[in-house]
Amino acid sequence: MIQNIVASCGLGGHIDLEKAVYGLKKTMYEPEQFPGLIYRMDEPKVVILVFASGKLVCTGAKKESQVYIAVKKLQETLEARGLILYEGQEKPRLPSLPTKPSD
Repeated sequence: MIQNIVASCGLGGHIDLEKAVYGLKKTMYEPEQFPGLIYRMDEPKVVILVFASGKLVCTGAKKESQVYIAVKKLQETLEARGLILYEGQEKPRLPSLPTKPSD
């Protein structure tokens, strides 16, 4: 039985971690100790390490689909609150949720 899935990805943009601390709930950011922001999401219940480079590490998911949902939800929240800046004309597209569940 799967207890914990760890996944990493990149959103393709720069994230303002100083502003994200105030724009997201349940965060911890101490740049002197660790360069990433720790974000605890309630639903799905995962923890995401968020880095200024736009890279993420998601942990705590029990199903692969929870990883996709959490990353998409975080990306939408960052965009809605103006916390991520993309360098090109279009934002990168995240992969779609698999049609055949692997979980």
